[in-house]
Amino acid sequence: MREKVVGILGGMGPEATIDLFSKIVEETHAKCDEDHLRIIIDNNPKMPSRQDAIMKGTESPVAAMVATAENLKKAGADFIIIGANTAHYFYDEVASQVDIPFLHIIEEAVKEMMRQVPGIKKVGVMATNAAVKIKLYDKCCAKFGIEVIAAEEKVQNKIHDTIFDFKYNGVTEKNVKDATDCAEYFIKNGAEALIMGCTEIPIILKGKSFTVPLIDPNDIIGKVAVAYAKNKYEL
Repeated sequence: MREKVVGILGGMGPEATIDLFSKIVEETHAKCDEDHLRIIIDNNPKMPSRQDAIMKGTESPVAAMVATAENLKKAGADFIIIGANTAHYFYDEVASQVDIPFLHIIEEAVKEMMRQVPGIKKVGVMATNAAVKIKLYDKCCAKFGIEVIAAEEKVQNKIHDTIFDFKYNGVTEKNVKDATDCAEYFIKNGAEALIMGCTEIPIILKGKSFTVPLIDPNDIIGKVAVAYAKNKYEL
């Protein structure tokens, strides 16, 4: 059975796309170039803002996401990963219009968290304001009786600002400190794990450790993508 070709619907943002690509390559454990997977990336940062579409009712990114996914399909991708957490709000609408499978970063992250922390009841999620508003992780966690801790408004706004500070300025001493403080806030409020629910957060917190597991959706979906491409995982 031939290996599947990976398609990454990227650009939301570009750094997160690079991170996802890198993690798929690292997870492949190749002994030579030919052992690596074929990966097709459409890094399209020109799509309408997912944040604004959710928070302000501006133009939906669905048409652009579908067009980008179709580019990947035409280029030879056998399946697609949406390289962003918040964009999964539009997952069903996009996936239903493109005739190849999509992996789901939210579902895979929650399943892996449950494997790492059996019986988990409370989790902290570090994500954008839009992702929190639409309860992106809450819905999936609720299916398994897991509570997503609701952060105080000032803490949630700090998480959101930290994500966008990174998008504009890269890793800085300030956004690392702010992200660390927010992570500690969730732990103090009973979190048994932390989901880094925006693909920029793992980059900001790289090298940091806490008293509970850090769940990196990019890392998890990277592992799933390799397994699925090698026909060792079924949807």
